[in-house]
Amino acid sequence: MQRFLRRNAAGYIFLSPWIVGFLFLALGPILFSLYLSFTRYDMMTPPQWLGLGNYEYMFTRDRRFWRALSVTIEYVALAVPLRLAVALGVAMLLDKGLRSIGVYRAIFYLPSLLGASIAIAILWREMFGLEGVVNQFLALFGIQGIGWITSPSTSIYTVVLLAMWQFGSPMLIFLAGLRNIPRDLYEAAEIDGTSKLRQFFRITLPMLAPVVFFNLVLQTIEAFKTFTSAFIISHGTGAPADSLLFYTVYLFNEAFKFFRMGYASALAWVLLLIIGVFTAIAFTTSKYWVHYENERD
Repeated sequence: MQRFLRRNAAGYIFLSPWIVGFLFLALGPILFSLYLSFTRYDMMTPPQWLGLGNYEYMFTRDRRFWRALSVTIEYVALAVPLRLAVALGVAMLLDKGLRSIGVYRAIFYLPSLLGASIAIAILWREMFGLEGVVNQFLALFGIQGIGWITSPSTSIYTVVLLAMWQFGSPMLIFLAGLRNIPRDLYEAAEIDGTSKLRQFFRITLPMLAPVVFFNLVLQTIEAFKTFTSAFIISHGTGAPADSLLFYTVYLFNEAFKFFRMGYASALAWVLLLIIGVFTAIAFTTSKYWVHYENERD
C-alpha cells in the first residue's frame, strides 16, 4: 500500500482539487437529485415519495417526453457526423503547410471560442428569420425565402447548421492527430501511384481512428446536452410544433417553468442513462475499427 501511494502520490495531489470539489460540492446534489426522481417535489412543499411513479408516467403516458427524445436523437444523428466531417476537412486543409497557419487556425476556432452563448443564439435566430440576412441574400437571386425558424420542417436544420459552424474544437484535435501520421506512408503511396482518395481511406482514416473515436464520443455527449441554441431560437417553448423540443429544453421547462422538480430529476437521470448507453455502444464497437500504435506493432 505504501509503495502504491509513493508511486501515485503526485497524481493524487494534482487531482485533489477535483476530488475535494466533487465530494463536497457535486456528490451531495447528485445523490439528492436521485432521491428527488422518486418523489413529487415543487420546491414549495416537502418531497412526497412516489416510488417509480415519475418513471412510469414518463415511459407510458408522457408523449412530450418521447417527442423530446426523438428530436434530440435526430439532432445528434445529423449534427455529430456533419460537424466531424467539416472539422476533419478543414483540419486536412490546414495540414498542408499553409503560410500563416496560426491565423487560419484562430479564425476557424473563433466560433467555438464563442461557445453556446445567448448572443450567438439570438444572432442565429435573427439571421434565419423571415426578414433575416439569409432570406435577404436569397432575394438577390430572385428566390423567395421562407421562415426557417418558424417552419417545423426546417427549424432543426438551423440548429444543426449552428453546430457545424462551431467545429473549432474537434478541428484542432484532428489537426494534432494528422500531424502524428508518418509522412513516409504518403510518400510510399504516391510512389505506388495511389490516388489521394485511396490514401485517405487506406492511410488517413485508419491512422486517425483513435482521434475520430475520441471526437465522436465527446461530440455525441455534447450534442445530447445541447440547450442554449434550441432554447433561445424556440423562445424556450420548443416551437414550432415541438420541432425544437430538445430533451434539455423539456427538462428545463419541467423544472423551472412548471416546478415539477421531482419529475425533472427523473428526466435528468434518464438522460444520463441514455448518454451512458450510447457511450457504451461506441466503446463496444470501437474494437472493430479503432486500432492503436502498440496494437499495430
